[in-house]
Amino acid sequence: MRRAYNSVLKLPQISTCPQCAQPYVPHRVCPACGFYKGRQVLTITAGA
Repeated sequence: MRRAYNSVLKLPQISTCPQCAQPYVPHRVCPACGFYKGRQVLTITAGA
């Protein structure tokens, strides 16, 4: 009975960004390009 709940746990769903085609979690800003719902929300700089 202790391990019965382990089968219910699921990994988060992953979608592909329509702007940059990178994987991201739905309903979140894309960490690769900074777009959310078709508009720029974050400015991502290259480097580091």
